[in-house]
Amino acid sequence: MKAATATPPAHTADIADVVREAFIEKGTPLFVRTVLAMFCGGFATFALLYCVQPMMPILSQEFVITPAQSSLILSVSTGMLAIGLLVTGPLSDSIGRKSVMVTSLFCAAAFTLAAALMPTWEGVLVMRALVGLALSGLAAVAMTYLSEEVHPNHIGLAMGLYIGGNALGGMSGRLIAGVLVDFVSWHTAMLIVGTLALAAALLFWKTLPPSRHFRARALNPRSLLDGFTVHFRDAGLPWLFLEGFLLMGGFVTLFNYIGYRLLAEPYHMSQALVGLLSVVYLAGIYSSAKIGSLADRHGRRKVFWMSITLMLAGLGITMLTPVALIMFGMLMFAFGFFGAHSVASSWIGRRATHAKGQAASLYLFSYYVGSSVAGTLGGVAWHYGGWNGVGMFIGVLLSLALVVAARLAKLQPLSTANKP
Repeated sequence: MKAATATPPAHTADIADVVREAFIEKGTPLFVRTVLAMFCGGFATFALLYCVQPMMPILSQEFVITPAQSSLILSVSTGMLAIGLLVTGPLSDSIGRKSVMVTSLFCAAAFTLAAALMPTWEGVLVMRALVGLALSGLAAVAMTYLSEEVHPNHIGLAMGLYIGGNALGGMSGRLIAGVLVDFVSWHTAMLIVGTLALAAALLFWKTLPPSRHFRARALNPRSLLDGFTVHFRDAGLPWLFLEGFLLMGGFVTLFNYIGYRLLAEPYHMSQALVGLLSVVYLAGIYSSAKIGSLADRHGRRKVFWMSITLMLAGLGITMLTPVALIMFGMLMFAFGFFGAHSVASSWIGRRATHAKGQAASLYLFSYYVGSSVAGTLGGVAWHYGGWNGVGMFIGVLLSLALVVAARLAKLQPLSTANKP
């Protein structure tokens, strides 16, 4: 006679399901692992994207190209990143979040190493285009992963820490490459940045917890169109997409042209000193997490418009003459921008009820299009009106952002769980 096989109580399976489905909460080891991985991912993404900016004058000399042609090394990456966002977000809805992000980081690091070895300018541009396309995988999916896995009460903090990694990566990529090219070739500088990104990708892969709330959706043109339609019929998401365009457009325009002002009279700053202005990005590391946490406690409606107002105040201070006040205004501007971006990013994840990856992709697509379009139009404002013209242009963008924020504040919450 066979011995009876012990059958686990029914409630044991129920408990296992609850544990498996539980959200990641602040103060737990999983939360620490999640924010550490996301911080590393954000750092690597923006270090890879912006490390080439200080190399542009050297590339002009080595390849005998104009400054406008040299700028393609950054613009092809951001352009391909924006296009890739429309694909990688929906792709993650089908095959999973972590796999897309891990593949994204490893490929971007590998393409950066390959770019450093290219003997021709055309080869470098092709590799940089592939870097931007690869980076769209993490940029599109990170916000969605956090909104699905982190407890709703702590999404703002987690999103803020991720965006803080973005800010530190953008600053560090510029500073590391900018310093290195004074001592080594641009090839070596790019190899070093690519190697650091490869290490960050490995840490991201080993540290980030697997998705527990992901539910696969079929990837087909009909589902993409349905998701697109649902998002643009929502009362809030299109306005959040517009906010991404306006806020990033204003931010990039200020930092594109403040250098021209400080290089000219009466300041006559050196190029190296102007390059160090990227240290104000450090304000974003603090503000993205702090304002994200405040939004969790007091509501996104209340905190969002305050962050935009802070950007406007900082812009106003940069219109003054003393260098110390200009620097302080830039600091305020960066503080407000990264805080506002943190709030808007977490709001997207809370507002989208279906195809969250596609919603995040649409927000970031608008974000990077704003960088491209407004950044270029800001140059027209500089040509005709100098810094006053640039200030007026940014002021218009931020005033529109405040109007949109007021509209968002009147939204009815979708549900208690999704309350913005």
